[in-house]
Amino acid sequence: MQVIKVFNEDSTSQTLEVPNDIIARDVSQLFLMKNHCVNDNTWTLIEHLPHLDMERIVEDHESVTQFQSTWGMDSDSRLYFRKNYAKYEFFKSPSQYFPEHMVSSCSETNGSLSHSQLIQNFLNSSTYPEVHGYLHAREQGKKMWKKCYFVLRRSGLYFSTKGTSKEPRHLQFVAEFSESNVYTLLSARKMYGAPTNFGFCIKLHKSRRTRDLKLLCAEDEQSRMCWVTVIRLFKYGIQLYQNYKTPQKRRDSLTSLNSSPMRSVSENSLVAMDFSGHKGRVIENPMEALTVATEEGLAWRRRSCHRLNAYGSPTTSQSTTSCQAIHRMQLWFHHRLSRDEAQKLLEQQGLVDGMFLLRDSQSNLKSFVLSLCHCQKIRHFQIVPLEEDGELYYSLDEGHTKFTDLIQLVDFYQLNKGVLPCKLKHHCARIIL
Repeated sequence: MQVIKVFNEDSTSQTLEVPNDIIARDVSQLFLMKNHCVNDNTWTLIEHLPHLDMERIVEDHESVTQFQSTWGMDSDSRLYFRKNYAKYEFFKSPSQYFPEHMVSSCSETNGSLSHSQLIQNFLNSSTYPEVHGYLHAREQGKKMWKKCYFVLRRSGLYFSTKGTSKEPRHLQFVAEFSESNVYTLLSARKMYGAPTNFGFCIKLHKSRRTRDLKLLCAEDEQSRMCWVTVIRLFKYGIQLYQNYKTPQKRRDSLTSLNSSPMRSVSENSLVAMDFSGHKGRVIENPMEALTVATEEGLAWRRRSCHRLNAYGSPTTSQSTTSCQAIHRMQLWFHHRLSRDEAQKLLEQQGLVDGMFLLRDSQSNLKSFVLSLCHCQKIRHFQIVPLEEDGELYYSLDEGHTKFTDLIQLVDFYQLNKGVLPCKLKHHCARIIL
């Protein structure tokens, strides 16, 4: 047995005694069960190296105690447990992670690949796809950065000594991945003087010295994610796909166990009813039943904002306070979170389309802000309170669409894009260990 310490984003931590051969997926499962979280295949362990200002996703099949043994006794390295929606997103949306101008095939046909073929080619060891493009690289033992044309293949990473030539005599070896991992630089400009903040590096397992790092820097987030993702695919191959599919297989097996024959007679006899008229009626249309359920939920929230005082009449201050506070229990709401903190939290949990959070506005105390990720960029939308006929509403499109509370606003934009660049899909949440 061995003791490991796992941290949360707010630096709270918990110590666990685990078997020596425990893998990352099992550690994550322990925390999911302890905190009653849904295993949606986005929770992950993160290896964080503060002295080098970098971190990486720990793959589900990795031995936790094995990679921790490379830290050293006096290391300040940490293991974090948090969500990362980008962990397996490239299996679902390959076009966002593998731009056509960066990915090509080295096979005899040398033709362009469809997005449906990309993943298969990366996973199949008998095919030879490659990634190519310009990167900034820091020269060994110096603080200078140089822009070169790089080529990433199964055999390793190379840069061209002659323009964009891929001829073997012009390609110089940089690194291979069997004894190293790829890390994301958290502040490439500040820590390493990089031209942009989209830095990553290749680090040998047991090396702790800065001079041994292969420091690289891309022009934008999409390019960086492409390089990092393909390195992961080349290093682990089909194992990554198996990691991605394992939770889905478990859910399918549980679904088969909890099929309809297991339901009780009372559950099978439940029906939707409408009592708005003189007589009750059974709602047979499923769409109508869903609409009625939604309206009832909204009506319940409105009623909760108008509780009666001791004299039997609603208290204005109590009603206003209830309406204002109804959203604070939601996982997507982050009280007193600054713009920079919101940016950092969204980046930590993976820049995938539709990831969002709501927070208090710092410029207007009565307003709120929706922070939303789209095309690997984060945008912020002001939610303004409006008063109409004595009622308070919220809107982010100058009053064209009004909502009685923030929960209703989020529900709407999860179903409708509206003025937003995309629908709200993944809420950014924190848990306390």
